[in-house]
Amino acid sequence: MDKRLKYLNALHSFECAARHQSYSNAAEELYVSQAAISQQMRQLEQALEIKLFTRRGRNMLLTQSGEKLYHACRIGFSEIIQGLNGIQCQGIAGDLTITSTQAFCSLWLMPRLHKFSLLHPEINIKILGSNQIEDLEKKHIDLAIRFSVSQLDNDNDQLVVENFGSDYAYPVIAPQLMESCQIKQPQDLLKCRLVSLANENVATWQSWFKHVGVTGFCEHTLKTEVTSSDMALSAVVAGHGVALAASTMAAPYLQSKQLIIPFKIKHPATWQRYLAYPANSAKKARIEVFCQWLKNEMIQSVSSPS
Repeated sequence: MDKRLKYLNALHSFECAARHQSYSNAAEELYVSQAAISQQMRQLEQALEIKLFTRRGRNMLLTQSGEKLYHACRIGFSEIIQGLNGIQCQGIAGDLTITSTQAFCSLWLMPRLHKFSLLHPEINIKILGSNQIEDLEKKHIDLAIRFSVSQLDNDNDQLVVENFGSDYAYPVIAPQLMESCQIKQPQDLLKCRLVSLANENVATWQSWFKHVGVTGFCEHTLKTEVTSSDMALSAVVAGHGVALAASTMAAPYLQSKQLIIPFKIKHPATWQRYLAYPANSAKKARIEVFCQWLKNEMIQSVSSPS
């Protein structure tokens, strides 16, 4: 046995530090101190008599030798993980941690999750609602459901990113407000309070009004900003105003007639839906079962207004 294999733990830390280009991020992932990572890297470089990193600002960049070792470690650890998966992944029973936006979790996923549990009671689902792009590895998350108005470029070969459809936004309003404000044409929406997401710079009211040829938005003063789609829809259901909402998110309120779409004119921006999960997850069979259910449920649940 090659005596250099006694540095296997240091090689694991090296792979992590090289992937992040940061000792502190590697320490956070491995639940050790930054000093411990730094010491391991010094010991590894001394043992191999090779310089692996050079510092540039806050980043730790790989040397040419470091690049070669990093590539070998990635392949080697991937093979080990696949071997472990081969002997451990005999069934689908167990836990599955899923993250998505707060609005998607509360408005779409949670009301339907009982259907999945009836089909697969052996899988225990944990939901993490977050409007941030969570680091799956650091947070020990098995699957992310993400949305983007642009194509998600995946430069991480350890992460599978799969597109599973698109969604559109429409104006939604409570029937009572529609009647009281006598909304007959898109211009009439300027009679209402416009509810929008704070810091939203793509799917905005301004771009929708421009898309439908309505002027006067810049002079409109009745506005409310919120931080998530579920808050916006709650406000609109209460008659507070009108909002732009993705048809998937608004589906429960549209089906119950609490909200209606006054004008079936899509916002020009299109949301793409993505699934993201670790390529070498030990829970891959479990993830695939959930993803297939999710896709089927998405197809059956809502057909976008035309």
